[in-house]
Amino acid sequence: MTWLIFAGSAVVSYVLGSIPTGFLWAKSRGIDIRKVGSGNIGATNVMRTLGRGPGIAVLVIDALKGFLPVWIAPLVFSNVDPLWLRITCCVFVVAGHNWTCWLKFKGGKGVATSAGALLAFLTLPLLCGLGVWLIVFGIWRYVSLASISAAVVVPVAAWFLQSDPRLFMFTAVVCAVIIYKHKSNIQRLLAGTENRIGKPKPESGGGAVA
Repeated sequence: MTWLIFAGSAVVSYVLGSIPTGFLWAKSRGIDIRKVGSGNIGATNVMRTLGRGPGIAVLVIDALKGFLPVWIAPLVFSNVDPLWLRITCCVFVVAGHNWTCWLKFKGGKGVATSAGALLAFLTLPLLCGLGVWLIVFGIWRYVSLASISAAVVVPVAAWFLQSDPRLFMFTAVVCAVIIYKHKSNIQRLLAGTENRIGKPKPESGGGAVA
């Protein structure tokens, strides 16, 4: 019975995470977000293409996609290990966003969805990462650099702030995926061609929160 709970939670989390919020929002305006800007379906590309309001809305919805299954599942299934259930939901909801079945298993970069999922049970490490994100973005105005920096800090914060080593290993894997998904942004940062928020946009496209 326990394995059915985990399997069902994984499927529901993946399906919820796979809803391509940015793509659908842009599609409702007659735009294929994959063919404009950076080509990413995340909030930053939506913001650049459609404006601040839609970008913030996509960011919030993507974060909620991550938060809801991780928060609700342990409340519904109180007879199983809550930590492993949260980890399972987090992994699959982020996987759904990053590799959505509705867009040929291509999706976003998992920043907002991962943040929402971690908020449900790793609040302090996430807040440390958010603080670093705000500082880096405030100084350099690169969303991608801020997201990568936060992804480095969160596992370190989990190591010092959480007593269970499983949480450090888990956050390290999740944040490593976020950094990997930003590989093209890293190349542009090194080349000096990455987009900054509030700066004229070069032709090469730029980073996006997803």
